[in-house]
Amino acid sequence: MAVGNIYLISAIAVIGGGLFGFDISSMSAILGTNEYKCYFNQGPDGPPYNNIIPCSGPKANVQGGITASMAGGSWLGALISGFFSDILGRKKAIMIGSVLWCIGSIIVCASQNIGMLIVGRIINGLCVGICSAQVPVYISELAPPSKRGRLVGAQQWAITWGILIMFYISYGSSFINGAAAFRVPWGLQMIPAIILFGGMMFLPESPRWLARKDRWEDCHAVLTLVHGHGDPNSPFVQREFQDIKDMCEFERNNADVTYLELLKPNMINRTHIGVFTQIWSQLTGMNVMMYYITYVFTMAGLTGNNLLVSSSIQYVINVMMTIPALIFVDRWGRRPTLLIGALFMMTWLFANGGILKSYGHYAGPEGVDNTPEASWSVVGPPSKAVIACSYLFVASYAISFGPVSWIYPPELYPLRVRGKAVALATSANWAFNFALGYFVPPAFENIKWETYMVFGTFCAAMFIHIFFLFPETAGKTLEEVEDLFTDPKGPKYIGTLAWKTRVSNASTLEHGDFDEEKLAAVHREVRSDSE
Repeated sequence: MAVGNIYLISAIAVIGGGLFGFDISSMSAILGTNEYKCYFNQGPDGPPYNNIIPCSGPKANVQGGITASMAGGSWLGALISGFFSDILGRKKAIMIGSVLWCIGSIIVCASQNIGMLIVGRIINGLCVGICSAQVPVYISELAPPSKRGRLVGAQQWAITWGILIMFYISYGSSFINGAAAFRVPWGLQMIPAIILFGGMMFLPESPRWLARKDRWEDCHAVLTLVHGHGDPNSPFVQREFQDIKDMCEFERNNADVTYLELLKPNMINRTHIGVFTQIWSQLTGMNVMMYYITYVFTMAGLTGNNLLVSSSIQYVINVMMTIPALIFVDRWGRRPTLLIGALFMMTWLFANGGILKSYGHYAGPEGVDNTPEASWSVVGPPSKAVIACSYLFVASYAISFGPVSWIYPPELYPLRVRGKAVALATSANWAFNFALGYFVPPAFENIKWETYMVFGTFCAAMFIHIFFLFPETAGKTLEEVEDLFTDPKGPKYIGTLAWKTRVSNASTLEHGDFDEEKLAAVHREVRSDSE
């Protein structure tokens, strides 16, 4: 018997996002430990080069490659997920991802050298790419408009929980002597993937995907199960079913799309919006903070347990500050949330860069605490200000770009291209995640405090871009969002101007209180357009 509670459906599906979180802290909590550094040591200090402790660990560019390998696999996984999703369905694509995660985790756990570790992380990345692209599509195609934001945004909350849980598992394991200090957490990260695979077996398929495959009875049954609470004559079920039928009829003359469809004039604007939502999410620098926070706090003078515990505080902040966004994002809207987030993140990044420049100094080629990436040292009250600004930056991201970067892209596209479009947008996220994961360790080593200024400038640029080109989609059905971009009163291929769009009230619609004449007119217009 399939599960019909939309909250339970989302809770199971977003475990796919939790896997990304597990990966982030399985690396960030471990890369600073001596067990990891000595096992994968490339000198000059520590065995087998000499007996100096702590070990130097992997070189900066190699550590960047180890971290970025997961993002490289995720980029590929996101791209191929569109094909899996369109052919096999959203549900089966996510299940394939969970199997890949288990395979990758086994290889990572058993790693004997850096090459084996990278291969395992690439396979883990394939899973994260598939799940991060298709879980938002799956939930957005099942969720009612008034709840869609918080339910899709729950993926980001799952990511934050994954980061937090795995960090403390890794922290606890750091007290184990030898290679088990990192093998235990890397092995335990298989557990959520096993739960995800088992849970997905009891969830329904996306009704919109079923409709595209002409499985109309199954589509109606899923809508009745999830939205009608067993009543096939529910007004909202009837409205939603009719909207899906009309949209499929409108798209009937379109063959199965390729990625080139997304570059056509009528689609290029929203393609660029979806892609840049994910690119800007990476260029905030947030995942840099997640992966390499130990480097930042080492520069601020923290060592040992103080370093790991202080780093974990940002993960707690990340979890807690995502909650208000999940509760209110459908009321606040997507645009204001992104704009305010960009403004605050810019402030904290410039503040950190300014503090490091004004009160810090170069720590020499060996870095702070024998960590070359921690190339800049700051002590006293300014070091506490750096830590405080880092925490405030995390809070600003968690309440804005964190959830909205997953909520927004699936809402932008018509049904026929949604799977591939979201896959393309998510692949952009992973391409930049890969680039930044590889870039940041050498950046901290070579351009030092200026790294913060680079990301602060990106936040200023994204504020301007979002204000002028990102329309509001909150409260609208996925079919109504289509009308935004095809509005004949707006510029051709752009539709309604972004700053003129507002949050819609969808709750009355879901309770069956809507204008029947207006609805009939919309359906007639869609049918006439398709003829």
